[in-house]
This record gives sequence, C-alpha cells and structure tokens, in this order.
Amino acid sequence: ARAMLITLCYLYLWARWGPRSAALIRRTVRRLHRSRCSFTFCCCAGPPAPPARPPRRHVPPPEERVCLRIGNKVFFTDEAQFLDDLNRWSLLLISPFIYPDKLLKAEHIAFVTESVSAQTDNLQKVPVSSKEIVKWSDYCSPLAYKPGEPYKLIAEASVDNFSNLGIAFMEDRLQMDNGMVPHKIVCKYLHKLLLMENMFKSKLEKESEKESEHEDESNNLSDKETGVGEHHHLHLSSCHECLQLENSTIESVRFASAENIPELSDDCNSKLEEKNNYCLARGIKRVNLAGKPPNILIYLGSETAKVEFEQVKSILQECIDADSYTIYQLHEEQVRKAPWIDNSLLLIIATDKPISEENHKQFMKFLSKGGKILGFSSSFTFDGIRIKRKSKLKKTVHELVVSKMDNTEIKLNLLVSGCIFEKVMKEDTSKVKTLSRLNNADKDTVIVHLTYGDSGGEAILSQAHLELDINSVDVQTEDDFNLLKISNTKRFEVLKEILISLGLSCELSEVPMLTPIYLLSSDEEINLAFLKWLEGSVDAEGLKPSSKVSLKFVSSCESKMEITPSFMQVITEVGSFSSEHFSLKTYQQNLQTKKLGKIVLFTEVTTTTMNLLDGLMFELPEEMGLIAIAVRQTQGKGRGGNVWLSPMGCALSTLHITIPLHSNLGQRIPFIQHLVSLAVVESVRSIPGYEDIDLRVKWPNDIYYSDLMKLGGVLVNSTLIETTFHILVGFGFNVNNSNPTICINDLITKFNKEEGAKLKPLTTDCLIARTVTVLERLIDTFQEKGPNGVLPRYYKYWVHSGKQVHLHNEEGPIAWIVGIDDYGFLQVHEEGKGVESVHPDGNSFDMLRNLIVPKH
Repeated sequence: ARAMLITLCYLYLWARWGPRSAALIRRTVRRLHRSRCSFTFCCCAGPPAPPARPPRRHVPPPEERVCLRIGNKVFFTDEAQFLDDLNRWSLLLISPFIYPDKLLKAEHIAFVTESVSAQTDNLQKVPVSSKEIVKWSDYCSPLAYKPGEPYKLIAEASVDNFSNLGIAFMEDRLQMDNGMVPHKIVCKYLHKLLLMENMFKSKLEKESEKESEHEDESNNLSDKETGVGEHHHLHLSSCHECLQLENSTIESVRFASAENIPELSDDCNSKLEEKNNYCLARGIKRVNLAGKPPNILIYLGSETAKVEFEQVKSILQECIDADSYTIYQLHEEQVRKAPWIDNSLLLIIATDKPISEENHKQFMKFLSKGGKILGFSSSFTFDGIRIKRKSKLKKTVHELVVSKMDNTEIKLNLLVSGCIFEKVMKEDTSKVKTLSRLNNADKDTVIVHLTYGDSGGEAILSQAHLELDINSVDVQTEDDFNLLKISNTKRFEVLKEILISLGLSCELSEVPMLTPIYLLSSDEEINLAFLKWLEGSVDAEGLKPSSKVSLKFVSSCESKMEITPSFMQVITEVGSFSSEHFSLKTYQQNLQTKKLGKIVLFTEVTTTTMNLLDGLMFELPEEMGLIAIAVRQTQGKGRGGNVWLSPMGCALSTLHITIPLHSNLGQRIPFIQHLVSLAVVESVRSIPGYEDIDLRVKWPNDIYYSDLMKLGGVLVNSTLIETTFHILVGFGFNVNNSNPTICINDLITKFNKEEGAKLKPLTTDCLIARTVTVLERLIDTFQEKGPNGVLPRYYKYWVHSGKQVHLHNEEGPIAWIVGIDDYGFLQVHEEGKGVESVHPDGNSFDMLRNLIVPKH
C-alpha cells in the first residue's frame, strides 16, 4: 500500500512538473532513498534477448511502477533482489569492504551499473558535445566489479550525485569509463551490500588477529605496530591466506597495482613496508582503481577480421587468467572516438597494414598514460626502432633465441613475418631492449621491448607469429609442421612471460570442483545384473568402502553430500543422462566387446580414474567389465609417480581386466602395456580413411606423433589374487586439445591439408570405446598365439626401427634396437655381443635412457 501511495505521488509530480524531468528525478530519488524503496533506471525496448545471449533489453515494467519514461529509457520502482553469484565479484582496494574506516555512509546510495559492449548496442547515441557528457566515475566511487557481458560495477554515491547519474542516463548522456554502454542502473541491493560489509568487517577483525601472529613470527613487531585497527590492508597485501576470504567470494588485493597501494602511515616499520612492497610487485594484477575494468583490446585494422580476432582471443584465453579479463575487438571507428585509452590494460595490435597517423597518435597517447601494447607482426613502431622488410624471411619457419626475464635463453621455432627491427641511431636507444633474435648469420632482431613516457608506458613488439596456432598457418611443409609443433609448449612459455611482464596475470585457473559419478552401461541386461550384485555388496547406507576412494551409491544426486578425493557419490538412476563431453550413444555404437568396458563409471571431474575402481574390482563378477571415464583429472598419474596433465580434450580412462595366471599373457604380464599402446594407435588407424594418420607406439607405453612428440601414455597396475591377475589399465591420450603440445585431431587436420582429404575430427567417447574393443581382440589373439600373434602389428606402428641407444649411461656403448622379447623387454644388438634383452634403469623420464643389461 505504501509503495502504491508513493507511486501515485510520483504520477502527480510528473503531471505537475511536465518536462522538468531532472527535478522530478532528484526529488523522487531522495524520497525513495528515505523510504528504502528499490528502484531502477534501464533501457526497455522490446522482448528479452534469447537465453543464449546476455540480456540487453528488458520487458517493460508494470505501468503502475513507472515514475518517468523518456524514449526507450524508464525510471521505475522495483522489488529488492540479491546479488548473483558472489564468487564472480572482485573487490577494489578502495572498497569500504576492505577498509573498515571507510564503510558505506548512511546518506550514500549503493547501486549496480550494468553496461554492454558499444559495438553490440544498437541504441548507443553519440552525445552532441563533450559538455553534455556525464562521466560515470566523476559522480561515484567504485567498490567491486564483475567481468563479462553485461559488465557490472558496484558503486556508492551521494544522493545528489546518484541523481545526476540517473538524469544523464535517462537523457543518453552517461558515459562509462570503459567505453561500454550503460543499459541499467539498479538500486535494489542495499541490504545485501550491508550484509557483505558486515561480513567483511567481521572477517577482517579475525584476520587482523592472525596478522599479529604472522608478523610476530617473521619480524618481531610490537603490538603497536600490528594493532587490530591500524593496518588491515597490510595483511591483505602480503598474506596469501587473505586471498581466500569467504572461500574466495571476492578477490581483493590481486586486482590492485603496486603504484596505487595507499601510503603507509609514518609509524609503520620500514621493514614491514619493504616486505609488503616486494610481495605486491610479485603477486598482484594491474587494475586501475578509478573503476576502470581489466579490458584487453585487439586492434586488427579491418572490420571483417572476425576469424583473426577469434584466433588471437583464443590464444590469449589459454594464457591469461580468463576470469579476470574481458577481451574486446577495438574497431576502426572506436580508435579515435571511444574512451578506451583510460580504460584498458593492454592493447594488442595484430595487423601488418599501415597504421594511419591519427591512429598512431591515439596509440602513443595510450602509452603516455601508462598503457601497455603488444604487437603481433604489426606495422606499429615508435621512438628508436623501425621495421625493415626481408622478403626471404616471409612465411618461413626459423629458430629464435629469446632472452627471458631471469636472464636465461630459450630456443624455439616460429613462423616469422618477413620483417625485422632495426634501431634508429639518432634516437635514444637506451629505451630499446632486444628480447629475441633469429639464430641466423645476421642475428636479425624480431622481438623488442620499448618504454615510453614517465607513466610506465611500454610495448613489446614481435615480428614472429607468437599468436598463430599451427592449424592457423596455411602454407607449411612436413618439416615446418614438425618444427612448429615441437616448439608449441615453448611458444606458450614465451607468450606467457611477455604477458606477465606487461602486467597481466597468467596464473592457472582454480582446480575444478570434483563432480558426482554416473553409473552407465552399454548393455541393459548387464546393468541390471550389476545393480543386483551391488545390493549385496554395499552396506545399509549404500557405501562401498575402499582405502583409496569410498563410493556411496545413491539413486539421485544428493546436493548436500560433499565430494572429496576419498569419498564420492555414484548416481545409479541416471534417467536421460547427458553430457557435453561424453555421448553414451557414441560409446555404445563403437564398443564391440564381449565383456570389457560394459559397466561405465563416468564423471566430469575426478582426481584420477585409477582410484575409482579400487573398491570394486576384486569382488565384481568377471563378465562385468568395469571402466572409469573422466573428462578432466586433477591428479592424473603417470609412470614412476609422474603427474599426467589432463586438460579438456583428453581421452581419460581406467579399464579393469582379469588375466589367468596360467595363460600366455598371464606368464608375460609386462606385455599388457604394449597391447594397450597398440590398441590406442589402431583405434584410429583401423578406421577406413585414417590408416595413414601418423600415430605410433614408443616402447614401453607411450603413444607418439611420428617419432617426434608424445600425445598419450599407458599405466598398468596388476595384483595377483590366487591364480588371477586383476589389472587396472590407465590410458590417456590427446584427442582434441591442440595446446600446449599436439593431439590426434591436429594430425587429421594436417593430413587433410596435405592430401586434400575431408576426414572428420574424432571424439574421446568414440576412441575410448574403439580402444577397449581393439584391446579385447588383441588379448584374445595373444592368449591363442602368444607374442608372435601380435608383434607384427606392433612393429608396424612402433618408432624404433633402425634406432640406436646408449647402454648404461650417456657415454656408454651404442646398440641397435631390434625388437622386444617374449616378455616385453627391449632387445638390442651390440656389436660383438649379439642380441640381448635390456631393462630400464628405473628413471621415470625416458625409459630408453641408461638401459641396463641384466646379469643372467
């Protein structure tokens, strides 16, 4: 009733004041603020956007709530709501949530501004003159932000200043500092903001107590120097624990720049000051504390360069902390008009076309204000450096020597642009540093670092294509492909170091949360038999304990149940199961086995699939072949305790098989790893049309591209119980993850280019099923015919034919690899000594190094 009465008052005021919208807005805001009503300014034009895209316009509010309407802009009363997903919000250092002595004033308004990209907002209007523009940050203090589209900023302002923002918004005169277009201002989160404020205030008080303990241990500071109320920000700046406040609800200091840290008070110990400055210089991200978001802009010099934009954006997203930055294309018309200069952390120039004088001036202005520029084979240069064309270098692969920040050097092969850098002697070349030269006779300079101005402006310019993925290079020979792929990991290393030196964070994303396991089956009859067996094998709570991972079988997902590395839930009634990364139908179509792989434990994220079957495999009836499949692993296991990196796009699984002790394979268990490696290779090369994909096996348990790069591996654990071997076969191989090394679909793309073929890329679900199918057939063949039944197929794909190795150590005698013996060990021929079997020396890095001839 009160809200209805207030609305009627607004309608009366509007009828009386007519076009005097500014006065109406001011009075209305004051009254709504006093009565603690929520209200919103927004664009309302047509129906909401489709769910696939962020909403840009909103359904018009009920007419009885409307206070003012001007064109497509509406000012209306609203209902209070809570902030969405606090995990995505990041505090700024000047936020009152960080400094208890700057808490939100009672007479101030806390609000959220949402803005969208200028190039995608069809309703953007260019102000008539600069005098009419109202700059957002001039009228409020930013507190926190949430990257993405729409870009969201929490801020506080006095009632009068907030009214000015509302008036400017309604009259299309409001300009965001980041160059985006404001489309909504919401004052309906006040209660939640106050809750956050209290939460952080309480937390800071607790953390400040810990601060005293930290400082007592490290510096012996007195109680006065580490008092509870004096230096909260010091602890936040220097202690990693504080970055985990409220389970990382809001990240704080990592988003501040060292030059903007508030000065310490005079009574602060100088050693403490030095300590904190050191930590800040190493561990924080650069963000403009005036409320400018962490934008990265890519300038391509062409409005039609959408493919090029996606290529550069994609490589950046694989290097930087993607949740912390927003990447946009800087269009030609925006270079001179949009206010991007004050609102971007990094400008990437990725065009070899000439840059106009006007654009060059804008880029230099950006540098003069402390901006950072990264040039990818661009025509952009400035003081002390110029570009010289060398046609013979164009689109050729050359070895580079790159100087790293730690003064070491790294060599790698990259595609070069056909241009090099030369210093201009008449200029001050002290601001020019050579980072990389070609390893040729002329030692041509291809990467340089330049500084500019007194505000920290700097640029790193490269005439080597750091931004191009191997699949983006059109013209390449077999040798070029190999050189570029072998250097791919180093390319990422160099690019990340450049981005870090320019002030960006390239920290790895947080470890993904573990997810529930789904019980799936390719055979309904076997699935029912498994469930019946399960009833008698678990306790009353559905728990199957194990020393590695205890599994709790439940009919449906229990959201309150915590999933840990040692305790996971298995959902048995999956109904209409679906996953973006695994198709049960595809798996079923490609699994043609009698028993292997029939019962599937599938999960999106787990520690390692090697642990999931531990509590089941010894009791499970033999005909129920178990397999664990994951999309990602957080603790993947390799040979000798090595960690196997498991990014998205890998085929990751562990298969349970049983082998009778008194059988051909039971007497030669080491052969299992060779059979699995062969099965992975044949899962691809046995598909019609894919026979020439250069996928091979490397003794004893690796899958390789040619003899150049590893893209997969096998790990076998066996346990003998009475007369049966229970074997867990873990295998992982890259299917669709080109970076940082190579994957099977890279080889397919390469083959299509070279042969003019149109082979389709393969998927992990297909290849896991095919690998299990081939493996079962190889085991049957081995059991029937022994090693000679499979060795011809193994030798067809192995990489060692005609290769030499050193025995004992790097300086030891040379021997020629000739094959493997009946027990799976490598056979070599040493001149004068005939053929002998050799064993690895136990190192976990390269089992072909330091081979040992065992004593007989």
